[in-house]
Amino acid sequence: MTSSELPLALVTGATGYVGGRLVPRLIEAGYRVRVLVRSPLKLRDVPWAPDVEVATGDLDDPATLVDAFDGVGVLYYLVHSMGRPGHFREQEGQAARNVAAAAASAGVDRIVYLGGLHPAEGRLSEHLESRKLVGDILIASGVPTVALQAGVIIGSGSTSFEMVRHLTEVLPYMPAPRWVRNKIQPIAIRDVLYYLVHAASVPADVNRTFDIGGPDVLRYGQMMNGYALEAGLKQRPIASLPVMTPWLASQWVNLVTPIPRSLAVPIIASLQFDCVAHEDDIRELIPDPDGGLTPYRRSVRLALGRMKSGQVETSWQNAVVQGAASDPLPSDPEWAGHTVFLDTKRRVTTAPSDALWSVIEGIGGENGWYSFPVAWAARGWMDKLVGGVGLRRGRRSQTELHTGDALDFWRVETIERGSLLRLRAEMKVPGLAWLEMRSTPAANGEGSFYDQRAVFFPRGLGGRLYWFAILPFHGVIFNGMANRITATAEKAAQAQGNGAPATAK
Repeated sequence: MTSSELPLALVTGATGYVGGRLVPRLIEAGYRVRVLVRSPLKLRDVPWAPDVEVATGDLDDPATLVDAFDGVGVLYYLVHSMGRPGHFREQEGQAARNVAAAAASAGVDRIVYLGGLHPAEGRLSEHLESRKLVGDILIASGVPTVALQAGVIIGSGSTSFEMVRHLTEVLPYMPAPRWVRNKIQPIAIRDVLYYLVHAASVPADVNRTFDIGGPDVLRYGQMMNGYALEAGLKQRPIASLPVMTPWLASQWVNLVTPIPRSLAVPIIASLQFDCVAHEDDIRELIPDPDGGLTPYRRSVRLALGRMKSGQVETSWQNAVVQGAASDPLPSDPEWAGHTVFLDTKRRVTTAPSDALWSVIEGIGGENGWYSFPVAWAARGWMDKLVGGVGLRRGRRSQTELHTGDALDFWRVETIERGSLLRLRAEMKVPGLAWLEMRSTPAANGEGSFYDQRAVFFPRGLGGRLYWFAILPFHGVIFNGMANRITATAEKAAQAQGNGAPATAK
């Protein structure tokens, strides 16, 4: 089928984790895409927004679905009510019935739904029961439905993955309930998207559920320690505690991670069950992607942004695989992704931008760091004692810097001459650190702005404790640094205006 023959695809849940990553892949495959959202404002910063039709509607209001479903060939049902107040099982069931009726009335050819892996028999958690209920309603709708059932999805922004990330990074020792010994079959987000795209073109008579999972079946504890190894952390001792109930475990997760309690409770309740695929019939309709399904450890590396031409990304600006399913989106929740600590300063100065830049580019070495030299020297001595590079490297030139230059215990990662200097820390720290300085001319041409930003990606609990331990000194050192740099630039500009040679002392 050529791209001109592909049906119009309607994506519900396009502002969610999976939907936001599926839309650009459907566009790439040649589909015209329409998205259904309650508020178009949620799409204002999404990069693919200009390439789709936007329909405003609410799955809880059948009247708003009529126009949105008009002309649709394939419907993607990627919404869930978990995290909303009330009984989400009833909410999800009613929304699914509304969608089923609207799709049948509009003559939709195919529904593709993403649900959850669950045991074939026995009691289910409310979360898994609601996922199963929605699939049953859509399959009974009269519109041929492919209901894909996935377990833990591995990708930055996925709630389950973020829980693994934050628990593993924060806790050096993990008391955990018995479900850490349950079996789980995680699947990479890229493989989920692959199945979703191809499910739109399966034969018209297919109307059933399909289990999907990655190549590895693991215990939850093994997932955590697999993450630890890929994140450069030590493996975590895990103690299984039979007395920790799902409710108590969710309170614990809410305490030590940024995952909202409204999401932690239903997810943890679902982890009481083994979630593995019971069949692999999907392979009869959709062959494995090129290279096969993604192993768990590789999917973690992708989620961490540590695979690009086989190299570890070093810049905080591009520490993801560009264009990959693991990339962050503006619609991702605030608690998704790396934990990042920032210290930002801005100063307005009468010095012109070029004078300010001269001071920035001359930083370090003999000129020092413009704030408490004894503190910087002490930090250098401490670094030397633990096997680091210390401050003695200095700089190659007192006036110019180039990308890759060593600068005391930093390295020049990016330089945009006249405007931006970004340094990557090479001292021994429990994480990754950068220092960024920027000079921007004022809009009226008089003076300039100095922006300074320290960025720290902590590694494990030690990284977090390190940041909070030095936080009291930031107000003194980084404030003083910003004040002295701008004052030096103003003094140099005045000296130059008086005919004296400019200096960055």
